[in-house]
This record gives sequence, C-alpha cells and structure tokens, in this order.
Amino acid sequence: MNDRYQARLAVLVIVLLFLGLPSKLTFGPIWAVPLVVAVLLVPIIAMTPTQMREGRIMRVLTIVLVAALNVFNVGSVVLLIADLLNTHAAKHSAVNAVDLLRYGALIWIINVAVYALWYWELDGDGPFTRARHKTATESPSIDFLFPQMSMDRARFKTVDPNWKPLFLDYLYLSFTNALAISPTDVMPLSRVAKMLMLLQSLISFTTVALILARSVNIMSG
Repeated sequence: MNDRYQARLAVLVIVLLFLGLPSKLTFGPIWAVPLVVAVLLVPIIAMTPTQMREGRIMRVLTIVLVAALNVFNVGSVVLLIADLLNTHAAKHSAVNAVDLLRYGALIWIINVAVYALWYWELDGDGPFTRARHKTATESPSIDFLFPQMSMDRARFKTVDPNWKPLFLDYLYLSFTNALAISPTDVMPLSRVAKMLMLLQSLISFTTVALILARSVNIMSG
C-alpha cells in the first residue's frame, strides 16, 4: 500500500475510534471530528501531486489536520481526568471498570495514531521531501535516527541499501514510545522530535495511570 494511503487510513481509523467514545469524553459535538477531517482531508487528497512534490498549501493543511486531531485527543484526556475527579468527589462511579478500560484504550490508541502522523509528517521535512532522496541518510534534515540508518549495510545484507522510513515505521515508533514512555531503538535528534515524544509519553502515562488506578478502585469497591 502506498505510504500516503497508509497515513490516510490511519486518519479514518482515528475518526472511527473517536466515534466510539461517549459524548462526555469528546471535545465538542460527536460530529466535530468527522467534519474537521472531511473539510481538511478532501482538499489534501484533491491536491495530492502526481509527482514527488508537495505544495505549500497541501503541507499546511496536513499539519493543521494532524494538529486538530491532536487537540481532540488532548481534549478527551482532559475530559476523562475531569470525569474521574468528579466521580471520585461524588463517591460513586458513573461507569463500570470494563467501560472505563475500553474508553481509556480508545484514547490511548488514538494517541498512538495521532503521533505516528506527526512523526511521519515532520521527519525530514515531510514524506514528499524524503521521497526525493535515494536513502534516508541523504536527507539534509533528519529528525529521527532509525537503526537501518546507522548499520553497516555492507555487513548486514538484509538491510536495503536504499532504505527509507515509511508510515508503518513511524507507527511502530509511536507505539513503542507510548508503551515504554521512552525512546526504544529510534532516537529523536531534533528538539521538535524530542518535544513531540515528550508530549506523547505524558499523554500516554496520564491515560494509563488514571485508568488503571480508577479501574482498580471501582473493582475493589
């Protein structure tokens, strides 16, 4: 599957996951996320160039789309925290532990997908710029150092000499960062990359810690 199609599929999955959240955990009306995605994604698809060049307007729209999804995700985390605090203050649970774990899992997965889009779009000035170079190491702007970029390719024959990261590589990076709350085998090089990974880890830790703590409290109560 084309790298751009993988990213667009991730956007559609994010929309479906948001639709699985209750209204009290969505930032704005339930139709806000699909509407924003439709308004931004349709022109992005329409402006997708046939050659490996990306227009300024298309790049701006893409960044605005990812930023909007990030805002909705952070909004869901904030609403979840507020709901748990209100529930604790009232000394009763509005949802059972299973629902709480499900909603937390949806928000966590959205977090992984959104930051995979961030990493994919920002690394090396974007996928179109990366595609113009023969290998990942030829790019003058590198935000993430993947293991394949520093391996001796003459020694490790299994490594493609023309290897470049695709969306699935950034999805793996996002998943491992959200799960381990730290870099694993991919190192952030730029300050922008480091701050993005910091924010993702903070959201992931907050979501997991609160959900697990509250679920245990509900089940023990």
